[in-house]
Amino acid sequence: MSESQSPGAHIADPGPLGLAGFALTTFVLSSFNAGLLNGAGEGVVLGLALAYGGIGQLLAGMWEFKKGNTFGATAFSSYGAFWISFWWLVEHNVGDIPSGSGAVGLYLLAWGIFTAYMTVGALKLNNALVVVFVLLTLTFLVLSWGAYAGNDSITHIGGYLGLATAFAAWYTSLAGVTAFTHGKPVVPIGPR
Repeated sequence: MSESQSPGAHIADPGPLGLAGFALTTFVLSSFNAGLLNGAGEGVVLGLALAYGGIGQLLAGMWEFKKGNTFGATAFSSYGAFWISFWWLVEHNVGDIPSGSGAVGLYLLAWGIFTAYMTVGALKLNNALVVVFVLLTLTFLVLSWGAYAGNDSITHIGGYLGLATAFAAWYTSLAGVTAFTHGKPVVPIGPR
């Protein structure tokens, strides 16, 4: 690598992959949270949470580190870890958590706090990412509220916010993929 070449310049942009893994996994889980599907099928989320949302995003985060993108590395690595922890929580522990303990609400609240401060970082990037992070912050906070209150109606609202978040993330991923394939920006994402 020449001295003038930026770190990781030889690596493709991992952002669209990370956003796509996040969007698809969020879309499927949020469909259940919104009450659009029977909860008996919710196990379908676990494979996505581990593989695409978890490992896929974690890898995207590691490639962002290689490219020197602290924001992307922190976001994708963290949300990859979120999905892996979600998989573990549901697969191994959720039955052991006493009802009404507030533990799941705290888990979601902590992710809402993390997402809120990542939103501050996104303000310097582009409007599409700001929309993703604002919607995700709201999603986590409303889901946390629903978990603390034990209220399915509030959880359903959080599910609909999650669906909006998924579509915003897919849109942002589409912008990155089409910018590469067309050799220029095609899908508007706002100023950088």
